[in-house]
Amino acid sequence: MQKRRNFIKTISTGAIIAASQPLIFGCKTQKPKTNNKLTEKVKTAMLSMQRASWEHGVAAQALLESGDYDLTYLFAKEAVLRQTENGRLSVLYTDNGVTDPAASGEAVMRMAKMKNDREMLDAHKKMLSYLIQNAPRTSNGIIYHTLNAPEIWVDSIYMAPPYLSAAGEHQEAIKQIEGIRKYLWNDEHKLFSHRWHDGKNKFINEKFWGVGNGWAIASYARVIDSLPQTMKKEREQLVSYAKENIDGCMKYLRPDGLFHNVVNDSNSFIETNLSQMIAYGIFRGIKSGWLDSQYVEKAEKMRQAAHAKVNELGFVQGACGAPWFDSPGRATESQAFFLLMEAAYYELNT
Repeated sequence: MQKRRNFIKTISTGAIIAASQPLIFGCKTQKPKTNNKLTEKVKTAMLSMQRASWEHGVAAQALLESGDYDLTYLFAKEAVLRQTENGRLSVLYTDNGVTDPAASGEAVMRMAKMKNDREMLDAHKKMLSYLIQNAPRTSNGIIYHTLNAPEIWVDSIYMAPPYLSAAGEHQEAIKQIEGIRKYLWNDEHKLFSHRWHDGKNKFINEKFWGVGNGWAIASYARVIDSLPQTMKKEREQLVSYAKENIDGCMKYLRPDGLFHNVVNDSNSFIETNLSQMIAYGIFRGIKSGWLDSQYVEKAEKMRQAAHAKVNELGFVQGACGAPWFDSPGRATESQAFFLLMEAAYYELNT
């Protein structure tokens, strides 16, 4: 786990109520039909790939938002099978993640209600309890990304807050987002750095990793849509954060609709997944009314760039690649974000 991406190196009543609420943005009773042949190829390729906890979680979320509930349920069952005693979902052996396992949380929670699955509901409660009560964290309550070091990673902004908010723990979701911003947000460049070491009080990696910023934009889109109307002020704050981050990235959009792996470093390799992640955030933002439609042209350009990267086997090529995320390749998360992007595009255009 520690080697991953070295290159850029108590449950409340609200939680149970949230599980009984309507399904999230992007969920339909039928699968999206736009470009069905292509999305099915991408999905099939995704299913062939080995998955660490966060990869399993983002894949499950993609299936959920695509409306493929049968497969979402199977993914949720596997997440629960591999839950640790302390509550972390989807864990494979030496997985060092604190927040990564929470990426499966919403799928497990939603399927527990939809399928009336008591085992899943208990697993959801256990995962949520771990985040709120037992996960290692900073002195001001911000959850660490790894078990073996007191580090804050931008990845965590996607792994935990959307699930927390979907489960009714809205204030905790906002707290975690604000805390991660405190450590990693660069207000001059309007971009996130990647990793901060709390013990050493310094950056482990200060570079503006593209996919890391994509995690943040995708998180904002999900949390904004899950906040209740009573949290208007918090919603407006997240909208401002999302716009800043999108605009910070868009300054570096290449003519081909892609970005460099380190957003502001043209010597880093050209990367595919950030375009999918930003397009996903834009499509959702326009659909939900918090983002102006002027962004849609660029989002569609990024979407077409991603389509052009899908090969005959259904793999999204040129993404920041597994397993070490230090070179172009393919990754479960890039397959999943193609599906998430397509689901959001479908929602916007139906």
